[in-house]
Amino acid sequence: MTDRFSSRLYLVVSEDACEGRDLVSVTEMAVKGGVDLVQIREKHRDFTSFQSITKRLKEMLDQYAVPLIVNDDLAVAMSCHASGIHVGNSDIQPAEVKKQWHDSIMLGYSIEYEEQLSNEQIQYADYLGISPVFDTKTKTDTVTTWGLHGIAKIRSLTKKPLIAIGNIHAGNAYDVIRAGADCLAVVAAICKAANPEQAAAELRNQIEKAL
Repeated sequence: MTDRFSSRLYLVVSEDACEGRDLVSVTEMAVKGGVDLVQIREKHRDFTSFQSITKRLKEMLDQYAVPLIVNDDLAVAMSCHASGIHVGNSDIQPAEVKKQWHDSIMLGYSIEYEEQLSNEQIQYADYLGISPVFDTKTKTDTVTTWGLHGIAKIRSLTKKPLIAIGNIHAGNAYDVIRAGADCLAVVAAICKAANPEQAAAELRNQIEKAL
């Protein structure tokens, strides 16, 4: 893990994932439980509404000194002074992000197949999102389900921080960290939990045990 990336529990939050509860409130509870990095992912909002909820979320997170990452939307990320952006294969390329946003702090890039590790775009990424580790209903347009073996394989091929995502929960968090992930990204296990703070705390506990 590099000095500039020390997070261990990464919440990926959206209005849909929160199932009617306020996105900012759910996230705050999760932060109190141990989440130390947040990504907002809203694929279907227009610029104005995406920017509005992102500003609300950032205002709350700033009180806890928790960085905010915006999924895919560079205009929203820059206008809200987010800590960074996360992109996938079908989004704006990492090189273009760096060209347009010189002072971005953190750039995440999703790895969906092993050959991507030789892609020139890798050099621009501050961390790699290994997606998905296990099959998940949250994201269905995936190429590879990595499993624990896949995490270990990628760990052997790169020194970049690895963020594991895809049906991560307290029951498998320990094993995913031990397989080589630096940080766990979680959606449903926190957003859909009756008590997001407790769910985050349980995940954080498993991470700490594995380190």
